[in-house]
Amino acid sequence: MSGGHARIILINDVRTLDPVVLGNAFTVGALVGNALYGTLLRADETGVVRSSMTESFTTTDGGATFTLKLRPGLVFSDGTPLNAEAVRFNWDRAKDPTTGSTARAEASLITSSEVVDATTLSVSLASPSPKYAESILTSTLNWIASPAALRAGREAFDARPIGAGPFTLRSWTRNSTLELTRNPRYWDQPRPYLASLTLRAVPDATQRLNTVVTGGADLAIESSPVNLGKARDAGLTTAVMPLSGGTLIALNSRRPPFDDIRARRALALALDMDDLNLAVYNGAAEPATTLFTKSSPFYSDTVLRRTDRPAAQRLFDELAAAGKPLTFTYTNVPTSENRLTAENVQAQLSRFRNVKVEIRTIEVAELAALRTTHDFDAATSTAIFIDPEPRLATVFAGNSLANLSGVADPDLDRALRTGASASSEADRRAAYGTVQRQLADLVPAVFLMRTTPGAVAHARVSGLKQYGLGSLLPDQLWMND
Repeated sequence: MSGGHARIILINDVRTLDPVVLGNAFTVGALVGNALYGTLLRADETGVVRSSMTESFTTTDGGATFTLKLRPGLVFSDGTPLNAEAVRFNWDRAKDPTTGSTARAEASLITSSEVVDATTLSVSLASPSPKYAESILTSTLNWIASPAALRAGREAFDARPIGAGPFTLRSWTRNSTLELTRNPRYWDQPRPYLASLTLRAVPDATQRLNTVVTGGADLAIESSPVNLGKARDAGLTTAVMPLSGGTLIALNSRRPPFDDIRARRALALALDMDDLNLAVYNGAAEPATTLFTKSSPFYSDTVLRRTDRPAAQRLFDELAAAGKPLTFTYTNVPTSENRLTAENVQAQLSRFRNVKVEIRTIEVAELAALRTTHDFDAATSTAIFIDPEPRLATVFAGNSLANLSGVADPDLDRALRTGASASSEADRRAAYGTVQRQLADLVPAVFLMRTTPGAVAHARVSGLKQYGLGSLLPDQLWMND
């Protein structure tokens, strides 16, 4: 079971190995972060939070404060201790806007922290959040790096990242491959089972699957429902984590043209998700018609959007008559699915008068900067989750630093707070019913498709396990031959 080498394909390349910049979701840097830094927390297939490098993360006051207890004896790959002070340093650093942190919104909920002893950290939150553990395991707060290595600066850190994960960096050829080797100091022996990993990014979905099918790779992170279906047909092993929410187009309500609700509603009414599904996914995806999947305890049949082209045209004409014909730029990233989505949106809108869209493509690493600069009209994004707290508040609360759309609505914020703090499922269900209705009415974003956080692998690869937002765990993998 132990030993062996795995060649793994990622969807997007990483630009740095700094843990606060890597994104802990399947399409970005999740596997890299899990490999180099391990995990403080994990979650099982049902979304229940479990300990990993922690012994516990608990609250006794309804989520106003939490106590994190680390396992004793944790060390970084250079032999220095991973202690409570290291966790505090990393979490404080995640708040710093100069770092480019993708977890700034989650980290900023912590107003103060106290190192109680070497393995214990106490934190206080800005407002009670009983499910704050979800904020950790779905973000880069789950990854702790050596403070000394981080203080050396990003260039030095990228050359020699020091974490406590199952693997360490052997070499990194930018825009090519990451070579990782087993960390003999990893806390969870005999894991990792594999001796080494080679990671490289292939944004094109067809090329990604073909590389695995033809034996050029052992495993690929996968986002395409088309590829997942083809992989099953080809006899490959697949893993998928079903999530509520979905991909979306965030509409920047801070500035024209989408500060006008008529523009947001017109766009939502104009787009046909069956058309988009066919063009991008050969009809294999599931449109995100409702906020929650039917298996969620918070499911409601409230429809987030509907297609009504005559109504859309009336709004486009109304905007033009007011001297505001809808012209906007759609910012996306260079994966094949995102490119095809943007092209289909552009093609669908070309059927209407008084609307024009241009496509702007940026690197995935640049998306996080939009949360600070707000320099976009419409942008590709996601709101995906098992439990809606904290993800929905992170994406749509008026005071959230990760609120890309800029929506700020008192009723929506009140419902999000109730959903976060209510102790009964009935109260939470009622609150999230209000959230769904407000999102449908305000249209801060156009929801597109359910995501399929997945992986495909040859039969010789076993141990495909995910947590959070489809984050694959490399310490669980092993080769059968």
